[in-house]
Amino acid sequence: MHANVKQNVVPLITPGFKVACSQCNLRELCLPFGLSDSDMDRLDNLIGCGRKLKRGQHLYRAGAPFEFIYAVKSGFFKTDVLTEDGRDQVTGFQMAGEILGMDGISTEIHTCNAVALEDSEVCLIPFTELEMLSSEIRTLQHHLHKVMSREIVRDHGVMMLLGTMRAEERLAAFLLNLSQRFTARGYSPTEFHLRMTREEIGSYLGLKLETVSRAFSRFQDDGLISVQQKHIRIMDILRIKALLAPPDGRIG
Repeated sequence: MHANVKQNVVPLITPGFKVACSQCNLRELCLPFGLSDSDMDRLDNLIGCGRKLKRGQHLYRAGAPFEFIYAVKSGFFKTDVLTEDGRDQVTGFQMAGEILGMDGISTEIHTCNAVALEDSEVCLIPFTELEMLSSEIRTLQHHLHKVMSREIVRDHGVMMLLGTMRAEERLAAFLLNLSQRFTARGYSPTEFHLRMTREEIGSYLGLKLETVSRAFSRFQDDGLISVQQKHIRIMDILRIKALLAPPDGRIG
């Protein structure tokens, strides 16, 4: 899929398709521990209908009014912005159990595009109502703040990638981050399928496509990973972590 595919925002495909947080197998990732049954019922009543998207379709576009945040129930997304010179700059990749749409909170207008990288499904959460509910449920409010903080930390991590790391270090950090996120979802930490293209990875890491391809080839030649098209197997995770070790040899 080309990074600059443009399609209209997909309409709701399954009208009346209701998502119940209490029955969702991702609730441990999306929701705080300790919600009472009555609080869970109130949250279930808040969640809007689910939305299914096909690969390449937009969940929302930059400039669209901000109404919802979206919990990714299945699938994979990228967010990107249009730069002044007309390029699509990838700003993040989101997978099941993560939240999309918080870029619109401050201005009430979305500042980036969100595009499905594979057939995906999201839960619509009206933000105004969520704020009101979280003000009454302290556990939910604390969790919402943690989610926002995580996004800030992730943005800071990307700035560190772009500002201080060599190409191999950037790719190592990217693969380790994916490994950790897949592990949190109960998947293998060393074997996974990349939903994004090499070009999209390069855009996210601030690298040219050729540089990304060379880094993947170097990792494979050195026995760090095995690559079959988009399927990645991490062969030596300790050596990949060592690429990010500080000068004194400690791995953070």
